[in-house]
Amino acid sequence: QVQLQESGGGSVQAEGSLRLSCAFSTVTICMAWFRQAPGKEREGVACIGRNSNTRYADSVQGRFTISKDNARNTLYLQMNNLKPEDTAMYYCAADYSLCGLGSWRSYNYWGQGTQVTVSS
Repeated sequence: QVQLQESGGGSVQAEGSLRLSCAFSTVTICMAWFRQAPGKEREGVACIGRNSNTRYADSVQGRFTISKDNARNTLYLQMNNLKPEDTAMYYCAADYSLCGLGSWRSYNYWGQGTQVTVSS
């Protein structure tokens, strides 16, 4: 069983920055950040594999950076130049399968989420 706990969400003005953290109990093959806005499907934001290869959604490419510190058992998402459309609940996810952002249903382990609100 993999346990995940997010932190670092909050409210920020457009063009601001936030860093999300996710404490994890066990190293897995893949870890990812997803987000879900009210009334919308949960969507993949970024993922990182065991060899630190990364993948990003087009909407955040160049603005967000995913990283992982295995010594601290912590996953990060650095979010810069935030936009109002980035407002959502952000979730940390993990799985033992190959990394991808195609479907949130591919991930078996989830945190409880942390809210990010960006005002214009």
